[in-house]
Amino acid sequence: MRTLIASVTLALLSTLTHAGNAACDAKAAEKKLAGAAKTSFLKKCEKDAGASSPSAVCLNKAAEKKLAGAAKNSFVKKCEKDAAAAPQ
Repeated sequence: MRTLIASVTLALLSTLTHAGNAACDAKAAEKKLAGAAKTSFLKKCEKDAGASSPSAVCLNKAAEKKLAGAAKNSFVKKCEKDAAAAPQ
């Protein structure tokens, strides 16, 4: 059971990391960055996105509530939806 939870968590985190990379890549493209400047920008952007992304916050809240499985997935999905709808 623990192996399954660990596998699901890793899969979810890798998906979140990939989503963060796409957003940072888009920002770098808007700024027309290349080479070392792009690499530096992407590294900082991904670090900043990982620390404060709605997904990370929602995963932490789910962990605090000790949710697992479908309940955790449902909670995180609703939390992310609510975060996206909230004014910035």
